Parts: sequence; C-alpha cells; structure tokens
Amino acid sequence: MPSSNQLPKSLLHPRYWPSWWAVGGLSLLAFLPWQTRRWLGKQLGSAIYKHNKKRRQVILINLQLAFPELSNEAREQFTQQNLQEYAAALLDYSVLFFRSRTALYKRIQLSGQERLEKAIARNQNIMLLLGHSVWLEFVPVAIGEHFKAYGSYKPFKNPVFNWLIMRSRLRDVQFVVSREEGMIKLVRSLEPSNLLFFLPDQDHGEKNSVFVPFFATEKSTLTTPARIAKLGRACAFPIMAFFDAETGIYQVKVEPALEDFGALDSQEDAANMNASFEKLINQYPTQYMWLLKIFKTRPTKGENPYLNN
Repeated sequence: MPSSNQLPKSLLHPRYWPSWWAVGGLSLLAFLPWQTRRWLGKQLGSAIYKHNKKRRQVILINLQLAFPELSNEAREQFTQQNLQEYAAALLDYSVLFFRSRTALYKRIQLSGQERLEKAIARNQNIMLLLGHSVWLEFVPVAIGEHFKAYGSYKPFKNPVFNWLIMRSRLRDVQFVVSREEGMIKLVRSLEPSNLLFFLPDQDHGEKNSVFVPFFATEKSTLTTPARIAKLGRACAFPIMAFFDAETGIYQVKVEPALEDFGALDSQEDAANMNASFEKLINQYPTQYMWLLKIFKTRPTKGENPYLNN
C-alpha cells in the first residue's frame, strides 16, 4: 500500500516543478464557485475537442460502435459535450485535493444507500462494481462518509498527481491494493463491514474476459468480478457517479445487486453486468469515460478500430 501523507522527497526534484505549478493552480480553483469552475471546464473541454484529434477520434469511434443510429453531426456534438464533462471533472479534482470532506459531503447525494445497509444487516459481503464515469473519483467520497471500503488501483503516470490522488483516496477508504498484488488479497479482505471497490469496465484484452453485448456492439468484458463474488461470497452492486449541472450536486447511484452474480456461467454474468452499466450510463450518457479505448479487443482478431488513431 502506498504512503499517502508523507511527501516523497524525490517529488521535489526540479523536473516535477511544472506539475507542482499546475497543482498550485488547482488549489485556487477549489475555492471558486462551482458554476465558475464548470464554465472553465467547458471552455477547456471545447479546446481539447478542437485541438486534440486523437482523443476526439477515440470517442467518435466508440460512439460509432455503441450508437450507430446517431448521425455524424450528433456524434460530433456528443463528443464535444463528453470532453467538456471530462475537463470539468478534471478541474473538480481541486475540490477533492484541497477542500474539506465536510464541505464536500454537502454536495454529494448517495442514492441506494439503503441497499448496502440491508446487505450488511444480512451479514453479506459486498463488492461495488464501479463504472468509469468521468466523476468516478467522487464515489469513494460518498461511500466513505457512511461505510468502510477498500479497493485496487492502477498508478497514474504523473508521480505528483499520483501521490495527490492516492492521498485523496485514502481519506475515504481503509486501504488500496495494487493490481500487481493480484485477486487473492482482495478476496481475503472481504467482510460485511468492509466494502470492496472494483472497476470492471475497461478493456483488459482477451485473458479472463468474454465477449458480451454492450450497447449496439460486443465488448471484451472481465470475468474476474464474478469470480471474486463467488470466491468471496459477495453480492455485487453496480455504482456510478454523475454531476447534476442544475443543482451542482454530485449524484452517486447504487443499483440493485446483480442477481446470482458469480453463480451463473461467465457469459451471463458478464452480460448482466454490462446491462447494469448501460442502465446507469443512459441516465447521463455524455458523462461516461468514452475517451477510453474500451473496444480495442474485438471478436475478430486483428480488428483494432483505433489502430490508425
């Protein structure tokens, strides 16, 4: 588990000074009205849409596969809105890093909390299947206000921001486990009073995955969550975070537990999980992380839609 509080001296090296200057700017953004920060995020997102062809193309490819019924104009508009949401979420990292949790709790609404409380009352182990909305970092905050939790993590490339993000996460969860440590430690730590976060909706290749529907196409989908649920005798709740631009509230939504998750065959478990994510995404479709290469692995080998991107 990485240390969260003590700043490594290596991060004070001059090569990291530009990152610290960016952090200084974020610290100022944290205390702006949320409406101002969101406006700035939309301007930044529009600039990314205009100037970052690679990111724009990834989203357009994803939309073409997931929503073939959309016109080219509609996909372009969707892409711009998606990048605006992404940029707004990036700027709101400032709130996670530099505002008190007491202030943040006032702006978070957790829906479905009673589902988790009932499962705990039944002495059930709980796994939270966390989907990649652009606001996903606000889910541990919402859960951490009411429950103990832990999860796995993938280090960020920038060591300064990696340290800040880990410090932020460890304000809300008990501990984190690196992916390299494997699945066993995640399973062994499962208990009714300690909820497991697992992010299952990225494309991790063909290993430990099956192809099942995701919107209008098929997606390489992990079977690992169902195996964890079976080994750890856990019920699995899909969960995702969104932002309500009318109220300025971060909405964290917990769906009902997946029925018989881990007891069905791998195809059915994976299909049910994807269907639950579709239901959540459809509430705020432009707030999903469509800039991830979620369709890189295809049923036809060698068919990588992002190859020339």
